[in-house]
Amino acid sequence: YQEYHPKGFAVLGISLDNDKDKWLAAIKKDQLEWTQISDLKGWQNSVAELYGIKAIPMNFLLDKEGKIIAKGLRGEDLEKKLAELVK
Repeated sequence: YQEYHPKGFAVLGISLDNDKDKWLAAIKKDQLEWTQISDLKGWQNSVAELYGIKAIPMNFLLDKEGKIIAKGLRGEDLEKKLAELVK
């Protein structure tokens, strides 16, 4: 995030928590700088249901039009894809 945010990359964190105080404490503890949202419905979260999320963490990379261009990338694979997309 730190490397690519200045180049236009953004992160939207969608939480599957159901306890608001614990969720907010985790954001603070982990020093998450990007936008965080939650409907506090746990696994019944509307976004998780819409995108078929069955495990966390999960990620989706979207282009500027909102089209999913990659998902579930981790580590080196995620780094390579971000470097390719964010120039």
